[in-house]
Parts: sequence; C-alpha cells; structure tokens
Amino acid sequence: MTEYTRPGPMRWLWYAFGGGLPERYHTWVLHDMTCRTWVLRHILRALIQLSIPITLALIFIPASMPIRVLTVITAGGPSVLLMTLNITAMSEHRLIKAGYRPAIAEEIRSKRSVETQASANYARRERIAERQRARALRRGR
Repeated sequence: MTEYTRPGPMRWLWYAFGGGLPERYHTWVLHDMTCRTWVLRHILRALIQLSIPITLALIFIPASMPIRVLTVITAGGPSVLLMTLNITAMSEHRLIKAGYRPAIAEEIRSKRSVETQASANYARRERIAERQRARALRRGR
C-alpha cells in the first residue's frame, strides 16, 4: 500500500466542489478514485455539491415544507443520477487534473478486480479440496 497525505476538511470541500489539490495530495486523489469505495465517495461528493442548492430551496421556496421537500427531491434526484451516470468520466477528469495519464483508474480497478477474483477462486478451491480430504479420511476408517 502506498502512503498518501489526506487533505484537511477545507481542502476536501474544495476538492468535492471540483477544485484541484496541490501535488502532495495527488497520491490521495489516485486512492480516492480507485479504492474499494470509490463509487460511494463519488456519490457523497455529488450530495455535498447539491447541499447548497438544496438548503437554499428548503429555506426560500415560498411553499409548505412538504412541497419544498418534494421540489428538492424532484430536482436533486436527477442531478445525483446524472452525476452517477458520468462517474467514470468525472473520476477520469479528476485524475488527469492531478497529473495522471488517462485510463489509469480503470486499469487499477480492473487489476484489483482480477486479483480479488483470483483470490476468491483460490480460497474456494482450497475449501473444496479440504472437504474432499475430509471425505476421504471418513471413507478410509
């Protein structure tokens, strides 16, 4: 595992709203875009980006609270959906902004997926072999 420096809360907010980070955080950006929870992190950033318009709508729309909430859900839902549909392009853009070459995130995620699958297959084969050894021992008695 490579070491990385996490940004502080204010820098993270800047990053969540699409701002670039200084070079010392670039390994963290790569981690953020390729870790196991990268999709959840992306959705969290999308919700953070929408928090200001949601708050303003809840405060300033001249209607009852149920109408305000329905308006926020109606407008915010498609926005989150759109940000989720563009997840790979948006993560690619963040990595390019951090100085990485295009498609590196997909390569890292794909490699990790293959390694995880190979590890799971190995563990499954080991469990099967252990059961077969146990059966052979029972038959041998």
